[in-house]
Amino acid sequence: MKKIKIGIIGAGRIGKIHADNLLRMPQVEIIAVSDLFAGPELEAWAEARNISLVTKDSNVLIQHPDIDAIFICSSTDTHVPLIQQAAKAGKHIFCEKPISMDITKTESAIEEVKKAGVKLQIGFNRRFDHNFKRVQEVVQGGGIGDPHIIKITSRDPNPPHIDYVKVSGGIFMDMMIHDFDMARFVSGSEVDEVYAVGNVLINPDFAEHGDVDTAVVTLRFANGALGVIDNSRQAVYGYDQRVEVFGSKGSVVVSNDHPNTAVISTADAIVSDKPLHFFLERYQAAYVEETQMFIDAIVNDKIVPVSGDDGVQAERIALAAKLSARLGRPVKVSEALALLQQTSVS
Repeated sequence: MKKIKIGIIGAGRIGKIHADNLLRMPQVEIIAVSDLFAGPELEAWAEARNISLVTKDSNVLIQHPDIDAIFICSSTDTHVPLIQQAAKAGKHIFCEKPISMDITKTESAIEEVKKAGVKLQIGFNRRFDHNFKRVQEVVQGGGIGDPHIIKITSRDPNPPHIDYVKVSGGIFMDMMIHDFDMARFVSGSEVDEVYAVGNVLINPDFAEHGDVDTAVVTLRFANGALGVIDNSRQAVYGYDQRVEVFGSKGSVVVSNDHPNTAVISTADAIVSDKPLHFFLERYQAAYVEETQMFIDAIVNDKIVPVSGDDGVQAERIALAAKLSARLGRPVKVSEALALLQQTSVS
């Protein structure tokens, strides 16, 4: 069996997660890793995994004649040029979300991919979570009838460092974008309009960088359903990830994953463990499955499960939400780009 040979650009936390997951797959070989800060520490990490090439130059991977596919795990501002370069070089591409913070640039990258005829999968890993996948299966199978109300809660255990906030693109683009994709995934419908509100309730430093740490967005879907998403940068009890879809024939609800299902009942209290602490624990299996499905799409020439167009749609919703929060009114997804150009809001 011919092995799919991989190059990984960006060896931070997520790049290393993907590398370790790929190394478990017998049909995969990681040829090289690039990172701007590559040095002895990364070289030692790579050597322990039999990855022979470590470089600071991503172009070495893109032009490498033996590499079949590139994993783009570097900072968001590098995604578009790297996608374009990899596509022109004939490499299949897995890219972390979001593709970019500029819809026009994102669309140009997608066009380059289509022109080259290579595969592009976007890293919306939550689609592969066992709970959320079951919600989608029930809804698409008609188990709850026509969806009427969709509720998504996503709250992090701790706020990110302020250095991240400076460059993240804001809560709607870097955090809630996962939930916008999930809304499309579980509803089976596009989002037509959003109304977003946000506030700074956790760390006043967020306001200095034009961001909020607490937000709620209502959505109107093309199929008539309504949605509500709430995000917080800090849930003191752990990583809070829940979804409910209510429909004409019933509802489907998934709650948080816990380290165990034990419930201790005494005269004083009924106690269970807190939710799994963060995304590394909560979505460990989902990260494995998304990479497996990407490799399967290459090996068996299948359509990738999360396309570049899915990435574009989530970005459009995020942009509409960002504009809605700034303008204080509902914003149609279809008008977001024109509004951005009119108001010069970025």
